Amino acid sequence: MFKKRLLLFALALAGAAAALQLTRGTATETPIKPPPYEPATRDKDGLIAAAGLVEAVAENTLLGSPTSGTVAKVHVKVWDKVKAGDPILTLDDRDLRAQHAVQKAAVDAAAATAERAADTARRWTGLKDSGAVSAADLLSYQMAAKEAQARLALARAQHDQTAVLLDRLVLRAPIDATVLQVGVRAGEFVASGAKAPVVLGDITRLQIRCDVDEQLATRMRDGLPAKGYLKGESSLAGAKDRSIALKFVRIEPFVIPKTSLTGASVERVDTRVLQVIYQFDRPAGRALFVGQQMDVYIDASSQDAPGK
Repeated sequence: MFKKRLLLFALALAGAAAALQLTRGTATETPIKPPPYEPATRDKDGLIAAAGLVEAVAENTLLGSPTSGTVAKVHVKVWDKVKAGDPILTLDDRDLRAQHAVQKAAVDAAAATAERAADTARRWTGLKDSGAVSAADLLSYQMAAKEAQARLALARAQHDQTAVLLDRLVLRAPIDATVLQVGVRAGEFVASGAKAPVVLGDITRLQIRCDVDEQLATRMRDGLPAKGYLKGESSLAGAKDRSIALKFVRIEPFVIPKTSLTGASVERVDTRVLQVIYQFDRPAGRALFVGQQMDVYIDASSQDAPGK
């Protein structure tokens, strides 16, 4: 019995020592600092919470290639400002240029043939009253001149067609915009209809595409006011509210499966969303980039109030 009590006492003493050691270890740990930004929270009832993604105004333009080919030259870099019609990429055009030169020679040859045939037809037409040429021969000369003109028109059309194909190898900016991303280099292959190698957007103003859960979609109305916060930011410690006022643009009346905002188009969650577009002016003194996520609160409190 005495040995059992002694063993229990030893175990209790060992447990107390272990607890003391654990307490000392945790006391030396550095306390976790609070986040520099407080997360966004609802400041009143009746708000519709939505997740949003920042876009260029009028949406991002994914510049695609109408034809496949090797990139010969990249004319722009990220942050460049371009005007509509400015060249962005030039694809390898050596084969078409060689074909264009052959067709130019064919046009010159067809023009000479047409001129000679037309001159022959004119001379024999001037002699028809003298009886020096029969009606059948005269008709043959005139038809030969028309055929030569048709061959010349065909050669010119083929020449112009190749010129159009050459121009299509120069990918041009469709709008006035800023280059947001360049995903291709000289020497790389661009496939027609594949992932856009260049992304353009007018970022003088920005818009945000908000995903409203389908269960809250019935509360959405045109013109509802809203405010947004950069992800995880409602106020800087000791500073004023960091919200960004949003201006309603439109509701896109097609509920779609929600795409998880991770950048991967195949990642989806088990819900559907209504997309609502808002615009806002770029805040002064704050860095804001296309593709950033925002927490958006849409004020539907007035229509939810009793008697409304």
